[in-house]
Amino acid sequence: MISQSSYDKAPAAAKVLWDEQVATHGRMTNMKRTMAHSPVTLGSYMSWYPLKDEVAKVIGERSVILFAHAISNETDCLICSTFFRKILMEWGENPDELVLTEEQQALVSLGQQIATNFNQVPAEMIVPFKDKYGEAFVVNLIGFAGIMVATNLFNNVLQVELDDYLGAFRKG
Repeated sequence: MISQSSYDKAPAAAKVLWDEQVATHGRMTNMKRTMAHSPVTLGSYMSWYPLKDEVAKVIGERSVILFAHAISNETDCLICSTFFRKILMEWGENPDELVLTEEQQALVSLGQQIATNFNQVPAEMIVPFKDKYGEAFVVNLIGFAGIMVATNLFNNVLQVELDDYLGAFRKG
């Protein structure tokens, strides 16, 4: 629906972000190339990384990936769900038969609920995280969930193509 920008045609501010993404993550994905039409949009969505890192400091990398995977599966985002499947598979896991701790299952359930109906998230799904990790953690977790849902929305609404490097990890 919306083309992917090329580096040569991207606005100067987007080129700076583009260079940062390639230096940090090794590639500019189809989603980011699409966002590169607008440096403000690209910059806003790249706040995903620091939020993920803040959440991971508390609950660990695997738990934050499981949470993001749950959200992406529920929103039926091909790009994001496949991206997280790739990570899990590279860790030697089967994304369709995950072994979860009680806390990880609670995170997955929370992510699914947020993606399915964020207006109906029962307090009892959040309170255990607040009690264990504090309010700042919950703010970061829900902020991260919001960026994750927004990323899924962006990809789904604009029908961004699945990146070639993800094809082998696609479900089914």
